[in-house]
Amino acid sequence: MKKLIASALALTTILGASAADPAKAEKDSVAALKFTDIITIPITSVKNQSKSGTCWCFAGTSFYENEIRKAGGDSLDLSEMYSVRHCYADKADKYVRTYGKINFAAGGSALDVPYVWSRYGAIPEEVYSGLQYGEDKHNHGELDATLKGYVDAIVRKPNRRVSTAWREGLDGILDAYLGKVPETFEYNGKTYTPQSFAASLGISPDNYIALTSFTHHPFYQPFDLEVSDNWLWADYQNVPLDEMRAVVDNALANGYTVVWAADVSEPGFKWKEGKATMPADTKEDLKGTELSRWVKLDEDKSDNKEEAKAPEEITVTQESRQAMFDRQETTDDHGMEIVGLAEDQYGNKYYKVKNSWGTDQIYDGFLYVSMPYFDAKTMDIYVNKKAVPKEIAKKLGL
Repeated sequence: MKKLIASALALTTILGASAADPAKAEKDSVAALKFTDIITIPITSVKNQSKSGTCWCFAGTSFYENEIRKAGGDSLDLSEMYSVRHCYADKADKYVRTYGKINFAAGGSALDVPYVWSRYGAIPEEVYSGLQYGEDKHNHGELDATLKGYVDAIVRKPNRRVSTAWREGLDGILDAYLGKVPETFEYNGKTYTPQSFAASLGISPDNYIALTSFTHHPFYQPFDLEVSDNWLWADYQNVPLDEMRAVVDNALANGYTVVWAADVSEPGFKWKEGKATMPADTKEDLKGTELSRWVKLDEDKSDNKEEAKAPEEITVTQESRQAMFDRQETTDDHGMEIVGLAEDQYGNKYYKVKNSWGTDQIYDGFLYVSMPYFDAKTMDIYVNKKAVPKEIAKKLGL
């Protein structure tokens, strides 16, 4: 691990170290922590999923955009909604085939993007924005409710059997909201199909791997991660916790970003403050207790009044991480992209993470995730196989 961090530090001469925006130092001091970037990988711009449950696609698409950049390609803006549309359709098909016994919702995993890439190709954002319903930003409340109501009606089989028209009806809904998928399109003076455009970008899903770390399955073997958004029933390779973190460190040290799926419902996940930590002194929630009926509980007044001291965080082990997952204290909430390494003024390391909630935030759409938070709350990662350290790759048979 120390060698990986050392190599990451050495890489700063190549990638360039940059401190957090000095203009925001005053805001940062309010949160007690000041972050200095150690590794900053060149990436495409922060996007906004807005009122849609499609974080998985924004993270996965951003990751592929940055893989293209690293390989010397153009800085592209690829369509997220192209992948979303195909996943809605294929998820609906699976939902009907399983008599409505699987999850049908907007959520997905990072593996949904390579799934679409392999089967249907890719499209630039300017060709397919997915905004065909009178909104300037993604707002899928009506779309999600309409789709769910539709597929549930099909599953109920009011005609005692499924009609031959239901899929055409589904496509009509998707076309109305997201737009019809073009068979061909013009881009930079050339004519493409979605498949030929994807092929021109040099991305092969076979060159990537999804990793997780749980003890209810053997290490160094694949398993279907048991979360509802894994509607593909896709395989994740299982590795020990320290090796999962070693993969991320090695990736960053060599200029690769990493898709990160994690629980973001923890009290220590402070989006506006741009940080995610696992405080060791979390107060007991007394709301709803007998005590709260008779005694007015003081509100937590610690926000924006933290003392300037090194944060005390919980110690995370493989066993405690597993217990959080088994008791469903760790949930599959959100997909983001790890794009750099940083440290606070006390020398603690953090991963710099690109989110898809816009830029109206202290670090313009980025946050800093502590190592205990990563260890405790990571669901899975997706990374270029070249970024996996050789000794770990050998164990996985790569």
